[in-house]
Amino acid sequence: MRVLILGPLVVTDQGRDVVVGGARLRALLIRLALEPGRTVGAEALVQALWPEGGPGVHALQALVSRLRRCLPDARLRSVPGGYVLDVESVDAPEFERLAGEGKRALRDGDAPGAAARLREALELWRGDALVDAAGVPFADAAAVRLEALRVSAVEDRVAAELAAGADPVRLVAELEELAALHPLRERPRALLIEALHKAGRSAEALAVFEQFRGVLADELGADPGKELQAAYLAVLRAPPRERARGNLRVPPTSFVGRESECAWVARALWDGRLVTLVGPGGAGKTRLAAKVGADLAGRFPGGVWLVELAAVHDPADVPGAVAGVLGLRDGTHRLVEALSADETLIVLDNCEHVVDAAARLADELLGACPSLRVLATSRERLGVDGEALCPVPPLEAASSAELFAERAAAVRPGFAADARAVEEICRRLDGLPLAIELAAARLRSMSLEQLAARLDDRFRLLTGGSRTALPRHRTLHAVVAWSWDLLDEPERRFAERLSVFPGTITPETAAKVTGARDALELLDSLVDRSLLQGVDGPEPRFRMLETIREYGLERLAAEAEIGKTRDAHVRCFLELAERAEPHLRRPEQLTWIRLLSAERDNLLAALQHAVDEGDAEAAVRMGAALATFWMIQGDHAEAARRLRLALTVPRRHPVPGEAAALGGYVFNTVMSGGDARNDPLITDYAPADHPLAALIEPAAALLNDDPAGGVAAIDRRLPEDDPWTRAALHLMRAMLNGNQGEMGQVHADIAVAQRGFREAGERAGLALALTFAAGAQTVDGRFDEAIEALEESIGLLRELDQDGDTSMQRVMLAVARAHSGDVRTARAELAAMAAPGAATPSRYVVHVRIALGDLARHAGDADEAAEHYAAAGRDLDRVPSYPQFGSLLEAAHGQMAIGRDDPAAARRHLRRALALAVDAPDMPIAAVAGYGVARLRAAADPGAAAEALGAASVLRGAPDAFNPDVAGLTRRLRRDLGERAYRDAYDRGRRRDVNGALALLDDQLRRR
Repeated sequence: MRVLILGPLVVTDQGRDVVVGGARLRALLIRLALEPGRTVGAEALVQALWPEGGPGVHALQALVSRLRRCLPDARLRSVPGGYVLDVESVDAPEFERLAGEGKRALRDGDAPGAAARLREALELWRGDALVDAAGVPFADAAAVRLEALRVSAVEDRVAAELAAGADPVRLVAELEELAALHPLRERPRALLIEALHKAGRSAEALAVFEQFRGVLADELGADPGKELQAAYLAVLRAPPRERARGNLRVPPTSFVGRESECAWVARALWDGRLVTLVGPGGAGKTRLAAKVGADLAGRFPGGVWLVELAAVHDPADVPGAVAGVLGLRDGTHRLVEALSADETLIVLDNCEHVVDAAARLADELLGACPSLRVLATSRERLGVDGEALCPVPPLEAASSAELFAERAAAVRPGFAADARAVEEICRRLDGLPLAIELAAARLRSMSLEQLAARLDDRFRLLTGGSRTALPRHRTLHAVVAWSWDLLDEPERRFAERLSVFPGTITPETAAKVTGARDALELLDSLVDRSLLQGVDGPEPRFRMLETIREYGLERLAAEAEIGKTRDAHVRCFLELAERAEPHLRRPEQLTWIRLLSAERDNLLAALQHAVDEGDAEAAVRMGAALATFWMIQGDHAEAARRLRLALTVPRRHPVPGEAAALGGYVFNTVMSGGDARNDPLITDYAPADHPLAALIEPAAALLNDDPAGGVAAIDRRLPEDDPWTRAALHLMRAMLNGNQGEMGQVHADIAVAQRGFREAGERAGLALALTFAAGAQTVDGRFDEAIEALEESIGLLRELDQDGDTSMQRVMLAVARAHSGDVRTARAELAAMAAPGAATPSRYVVHVRIALGDLARHAGDADEAAEHYAAAGRDLDRVPSYPQFGSLLEAAHGQMAIGRDDPAAARRHLRRALALAVDAPDMPIAAVAGYGVARLRAAADPGAAAEALGAASVLRGAPDAFNPDVAGLTRRLRRDLGERAYRDAYDRGRRRDVNGALALLDDQLRRR
């Protein structure tokens, strides 16, 4: 768990927000968070929370109990004398630690390291410290102390950056603002004097001292302190400034992003003497090197010298290129003489095509010149002892968008960025600065939408770079071709074949697809040349940037090998999918799910290629092999779409895996709420002995609203030896009966399903069975059992990395908690799910808002309920969702209309609610509308209302006595009718079948 108090209070646990409601509750958590892991005495907490005196220890105990309900288990412990908050981290102590480390590094002379630590510390601040407890004395005192430490850390960070050679012009503006905020603080002025002097503005630096001396005399009757006087004297005694030596040019455009890389390189040049920036062409290595060189120019009296090696074709000319930049005649010995005196930085730019010669020269010069440092840029490392490598990756999303917007504004004044469109363009261009700049330049003649649409032909599109750039930097094609041409023939052939991988690449899959026996060595070679990137993980994995991959595909097509290589890719991943498939329904499923998840892009590409090529056997087999994986992953709509594509590839005869793929298609269609009624695919297949094939008939019965047919099909298959198939069939039978309100057999079927999935070791099926069980337990009033089942279900789905697919279970869990009396926790959990930025899938946000509206309505807050229902309606109009949610929302609107005495509106909403539920078909959801019908009739005809309640219980499958709408209405009707008359009317409704119950409710809605 992580607690953030340097700004508004934020609590997270395993990436999920924890809601802590109530000002005093937040103040308690903040006070404990100031001393994480340490005992805070009960008396100290009472004094902190009630400084004016008052309730005492008993009130504290109640507050602690409330806080425990908000926090994950065992995070807040009682110990003798007080309480301990156990958390992984709190930002305030973390800030103090980092700030202290930065101060010590600055004192020890490690300016780049100090600056990095202090920046990391200051980034933890998100606003005023302890703002959620503002006005409480303990918090105000702590906030004052933390703010003083923050200001000191800002001063230390500026001092470190000045010492490390950062741009003083940038720091001047920051120091002027800091000095204005703290008009009597000396250190910002001392640093401002130093920064102004380093920026060549010595007269202004002296004026700052004189002005502040006057302020001190007038305000405090004091003289400047030693630090300020020392800064002043340093300016007076400094010799006349010489223009910095070197040949770095001032770039015509701004430098965007790369803050962490700049800091890292500066520190590496401080700690060592050779740093190489490595990355693909167009990644911005030269601009980064020039920026670092400019930032560090003040540290190198001998100058910062940029040596451009791109035009050097003969490796023997490398020493001469360096000598020419320094104004020397050729000869390494002259270079040694010139570079042996003052601290000097040589930037060797674009070394990749003369890498051996550049490495030899760097090694020789560094060995002979102790005051020399070398910063190289290359698409591969130099391989010299002591070399520090700095990979230059693509720009992060925010920096990519900023770069695009800046360059676009330069060619189209007034350019207003569509943030999503720009983000997508930059993503497709891999965040490569050169590609982004070339794309932005195209806005001279086309719109943003036209640019995005043409990115599939990026090499034709992204041309026309700067006329002053090297020829190989004027088009994206030339940039990639330059890297390709540096490969030897086996490397080129290997790289071309790897371009069919849209996803990650392992040594094993590379060998199978390319036929290379030395795949690992070739992969390492392409990584060294920045044509592949390593991917973090437990096993060696690599990825090719999309731009480089497109070039490889172009070369592969030109050599007429693309079809053959794609076929090899299909064979490789079909074999993997089929090998994994049976393990997905066994205890070892997590291992295989992780493997298939890592290969998702490759698997989908292989399936799509088989479909595009009309290879029915490969397409159907791949669909069959992936169907269970997709079911477990929870992406049911996408699974159904892809399986249907595979099954509709024309074929002359049945192919292996057809029934399994069809079973996966039908089941995923059911789970996604899709409509495949009377789909001819479902009636045209060859039976097969596969677990998924057993699902075809019962799932089709759910789609076609034929529960009796589905139950009969299951009865024909049972008993079943395979535990997974047996469990799945019992679960399907529970779903068929439950959707019709036939709960008699449901509990037994769910119990058998749970046992079967546990025996098989299959988590996704067990999670679904537990969820179904929890629904029945909530109706029966067994809330503790429902909560336990839902918590286990959520835990299982999280084991499967399906945290985003737990939304239904989390809503049900909140409802069960509310029914059990813990409304506060229920509201907090639902509010967290509905909060902006929450990970709740859009299709489930509607359900969350309806549940929040129901809680507000049951609490008597009609205004808040109306707000939640209105928001749910907007979401329902905006994103696809399940018809059941539309029915629940209409039923809620019906209840609201009854509450404001608008029977016409109530009838309209309840009629729509019933129609949507029947169409789903989902009789328990129709029962919710039935509760509204009963309430609508209660005033005019209590007997009819009781009969409607009985009919609704038929649809629900059991009396929903613990539902607040039902419970309140039942008490009212019993009071108005008397117990016997109520029971007689209720039983008349209860004796009907499903169709009769629906007819009764429809008839009641027609009456006035």
